[in-house]
Amino acid sequence: MLVGDPPQVVQAWLRRRHALGQDLFDEVWEGDYHVAPAPHPRHGVVDQLLAELLGPLARRAGLTGSGPLNIGEPDDYRVPDRAYLRDVPDATFVPTAAVVVEIVSPGDESYAKLAFYAARQVDEVLVVDPSQGRARWYRRGASGSAMEPTDRSALLALTAAQVEAALGH
Repeated sequence: MLVGDPPQVVQAWLRRRHALGQDLFDEVWEGDYHVAPAPHPRHGVVDQLLAELLGPLARRAGLTGSGPLNIGEPDDYRVPDRAYLRDVPDATFVPTAAVVVEIVSPGDESYAKLAFYAARQVDEVLVVDPSQGRARWYRRGASGSAMEPTDRSALLALTAAQVEAALGH
């Protein structure tokens, strides 16, 4: 973490990452820039399988699927691997989503995003850890301030066990 304005060399590095499209998964957490490298190839394979599995269920629920997008606002946003939206706004920063999907990569911050998603009124989060062969559903709790573990998606009518089975685990 850098305190204050980043040195010119860091600013130049961030501009170069942006110009090369290497910043797709970078996030800003309450003004702090988080650099995320491109994920492991296994991540993309899992993402594709999840798109195929969740897409028809989401459409049946009246949701529109998306790949990575910015949930939040310019100085505080997260980039889930996949999102399912009730409405697709014509904006770079989307205020919320019905469902977001996080695919765990080594050293990433998937679980640390749960409180942010609850605060942004995301209804459900699916966290998939390919290295553990595990899927976990979370739903926004009654207080609205936290995500609570659950065994199934109420919106997509799909259990964690069904997700794991579809991924071959």
